[in-house]
Amino acid sequence: MSGLIETPAQIWVAVVPVDMRRGLDGLSAIVQQSLGHSPCAGSAFIFRNRAGNGVWLCQRRLHQGSFVWPKAGNAVFSINQAQWQWLVAGVDWQRLSATAKAEWQPA
Repeated sequence: MSGLIETPAQIWVAVVPVDMRRGLDGLSAIVQQSLGHSPCAGSAFIFRNRAGNGVWLCQRRLHQGSFVWPKAGNAVFSINQAQWQWLVAGVDWQRLSATAKAEWQPA
């Protein structure tokens, strides 16, 4: 499936600690403005705060539509690799494994 990041092309470690409250857009701005890279080019960027806690950023944004998210029932759930690929592609991954209902009726 094209456009997905299965394995990052490059993995970059940001040396200077960052304020993690900046969120996704703030970290993306650091990648673009301070590090000189595109946040959506397929690379992974690793950041840490002053305390040494870290996060890695590998970004996928949909420019149309939205990600299909499950209904709140459990606090967490597991998906398989195929479902992950469909989820990040913006496809309704929950319906891919559903069995079609038989509509046969006797004549």
